[in-house]
Amino acid sequence: MEIFNQTTCLDPYFVSFEKSLSSKNYKPATLENYRYLLRRFGRLLEPEGIQPSALTPDLAVEFGRRLPATPKSQIKIPNLARLFVPHLIELGVAKRPLLTPAQAERHELLGNFESYLLRQRGLSPRSVYHVLRFADRFLDHRFGDHMIDLPALNARDVVSFMEYLLARKRPFRDKTPATHLRSFFQYLFAQGLTNTNLSLCVPRAHKPWGARLPRHLSPDEVETVLASVRANPRRGARDYAMLLLMARLRLRALEVMAIQLDDIDWRAGELLVRGKGQRHDRLPIPTDVGEAISKYLREDRTSATTRTLFVTLRAPNRSFKDSQVVNDILKEAFAATGVKPPTPYVGSHVLRHSLATNMVRAGASLEEIGDLLRHRSRATTMIYAKLYTDGLRSIAQPWPVAEVAR
Repeated sequence: MEIFNQTTCLDPYFVSFEKSLSSKNYKPATLENYRYLLRRFGRLLEPEGIQPSALTPDLAVEFGRRLPATPKSQIKIPNLARLFVPHLIELGVAKRPLLTPAQAERHELLGNFESYLLRQRGLSPRSVYHVLRFADRFLDHRFGDHMIDLPALNARDVVSFMEYLLARKRPFRDKTPATHLRSFFQYLFAQGLTNTNLSLCVPRAHKPWGARLPRHLSPDEVETVLASVRANPRRGARDYAMLLLMARLRLRALEVMAIQLDDIDWRAGELLVRGKGQRHDRLPIPTDVGEAISKYLREDRTSATTRTLFVTLRAPNRSFKDSQVVNDILKEAFAATGVKPPTPYVGSHVLRHSLATNMVRAGASLEEIGDLLRHRSRATTMIYAKLYTDGLRSIAQPWPVAEVAR
């Protein structure tokens, strides 16, 4: 018998672990592979004298990195160990690691900040997640594992962190990092945790909205991209339904991600859209969109753990953590069809821009565009005014001609 199939100190907990994963739609072949990998992991612990009760997430990852993943494995052993240890903690076999004083202080600060964002600012959970992420990254950059000294923060720390963000990758496309950091520093100053309002020190992101036209695709290009996505044999039903909601109903990617099963009223033919700023709207469901969603529900969706409409295909079939999946779908479609994306960065908003742009060129008014896109401010819709060539030509002043010298 192969040595890795022999029992280890982890074997008594395999049944309960596999049962918990099976309830989340993990397939039997996946569970069998996990058992094999965990036995390899257990064989590594025994010579070191480490019992399951002594395992912590960090220790499990450290030992898991010593074992290379097999070519057929779809999960790395450190990730599997990180998944297994919380199960041991839930069973009471292992103990939850205690936080260091510095970790406890940061946890309390971010917890209070989260409550402020939810209760006083009224931000959505997704927005709160991103704000907290940048706040935590700033604290980690400035203080590391040491205790937090908020009164010692100054403008140099703020600028240094922004330079660090920009140096690690291409400049950010938008003002999101600066906006999130301002929210954090405004909170610290309001609570008396800093001596000055450091939000005033956050550099402003350069975003010349008035210097460019909306990036868009032609109607034929949109249909070509949709047809390519629909033809995907593995996840075409799900991806096609997601993109069709954006192409036909002008939904944002995050709005698509937020759709719940109960938001669809099949009898009335309406969809509840959870928009920005906790705004809810009801939109009619076109026939092709309804058919695409119905096909996805019948053929692809297998999750029994969430009421979110669109979920991952791989177990545990959970909802997506962000809308990056839509950008990836569009990138694949552009590469497969040869359609040139309008910008180097492929974003999901290209479908909203395309619909609005094509409507303007077909003669729709800006008021109609704003209503269809569900803009709160008419100023947001004004970006499409630059596309209204005929209307702009009618109000353009004649080019000044210098008086001919006598």
